[in-house]
Amino acid sequence: MIRSRLSSTIERRLLVNYRVDPYVAAALLPAPLRPQLVRGQAVAGICLLRIGGVRPGWAPAATGLTSENAAHRISVEWDGPDGVERGVYIPRRDTASRLNAFAGGRLYPGEHGRADFTVREDANAVRVAFATRDGAVEVDATVEPAGELCGSELFTDLAEASEFFRLGNRGLSPNAGGRHLDVLELSTDAWKVTAGRPRSVRSTFFEDLDRFPPGSAVLDSALVMRGVPADWSQGEPFRLGCGAGAAAAAAWAVWGSLSGPGSSSGRASWWGRRGWWG
Repeated sequence: MIRSRLSSTIERRLLVNYRVDPYVAAALLPAPLRPQLVRGQAVAGICLLRIGGVRPGWAPAATGLTSENAAHRISVEWDGPDGVERGVYIPRRDTASRLNAFAGGRLYPGEHGRADFTVREDANAVRVAFATRDGAVEVDATVEPAGELCGSELFTDLAEASEFFRLGNRGLSPNAGGRHLDVLELSTDAWKVTAGRPRSVRSTFFEDLDRFPPGSAVLDSALVMRGVPADWSQGEPFRLGCGAGAAAAAAWAVWGSLSGPGSSSGRASWWGRRGWWG
């Protein structure tokens, strides 16, 4: 894969967030990843991203490309050599761009599926809808601007939500080889999000009862990013442990009986599918 940094501008990014039963989330993760908890709940969601000016870091902005992309994500943590590390596990990424679909997993980390997007934006709301060409996922999300973050059971205010997602800047995506996860890291000196209010959200990924039993995934909040310059760099492949899903759920059952729900503090000793953009 090409190791050079990519430069870009995040023209519009919607982070639509769900609070998820931690045992359900754990069963969806490959070892050694575990859900990162906030107030006893796992955090998952959909990133709906229009990214522009994508180019090698040495190239002029005028040569960059623009595309619509989507990622279904679960916030995760794991035990690294210097303590607990964090990021997002991305089981599925989709794009409107044929180039992204070709390059993902070949030239840059992560594989993309193809999808057809419908986007409508005005001063009162942003609507992003897409359907994947393999028929697996459909999403239709409308988010209104909001002065402050209201109604969230995960985050007390916008500042807390912003910091949570700022720190989870590494995306870990399945690799076709199956033995490691591709890693892509977002960096920016201009991080800024504003509050959104979900007017309506539909995702067949989160509505799949085989994946999320009734009541286990609840829409929580939305955040909006606009006009943020961002770089993307490839991280070292993340080596997977033995077992996934069931092993994760079993480990979390042991942890739960010992510690109960809470933040990531103190958990390290007990637990020792597609694209570029997250």
